[in-house]
Amino acid sequence: MTGKVFTPTDDQAWPAQGEWTYEDYLRLPDDGRRYEIIEGVLYMVNAPNYEHQFIVTQLLLQLGGFVQAQNLGLVLTAPFEVHLSPASRPVQPDLVFIKAASLPNENIAAFEGAPDLVVEVLSPASLRTDRHIKFDAYERAGIPEYWIINPKTRSIEVYILSGGEYALQGEFLSDDVITSQVLVGLKVVTAMLFPFPPN
Repeated sequence: MTGKVFTPTDDQAWPAQGEWTYEDYLRLPDDGRRYEIIEGVLYMVNAPNYEHQFIVTQLLLQLGGFVQAQNLGLVLTAPFEVHLSPASRPVQPDLVFIKAASLPNENIAAFEGAPDLVVEVLSPASLRTDRHIKFDAYERAGIPEYWIINPKTRSIEVYILSGGEYALQGEFLSDDVITSQVLVGLKVVTAMLFPFPPN
């Protein structure tokens, strides 16, 4: 979940949007906010609400249990830094899956490169970012699978990287069973991820 383009207002000299680096990010104050840099642009991540956290927790339980049972790798939730490229770091997807073969052998502060699957939960403030800016960044980075979860429509869109571009594998609603090309055999009932009954 990502919020708006953000410009710090303190007296320090900060770069123009489009020129932010990870070194600039490290100079930001520890003010409880979460920040991301995508193609040199600084974004501030809004605090998640109950619905958002319910969805992320349910998905972590479903994906995490499946991945752990088959020893496939690791599922992590934000805040956790992913460094897609020198111009796009850190990015903090709501949830990431990293295959066992790509896991580091030591304690790290961030994951360098493309995870195997990322998930973003939409909010009114993150629609443009998650559907366009992050969509393009994840596509450029070569992340094989991207899920967009829309609490308003109670739907999950699953995009698969094909020929360097994302193609919609399917939009899942209600009692639809979500499937994944990255996590073959995974079966998640869409409705189980949402905390409230449909209107």
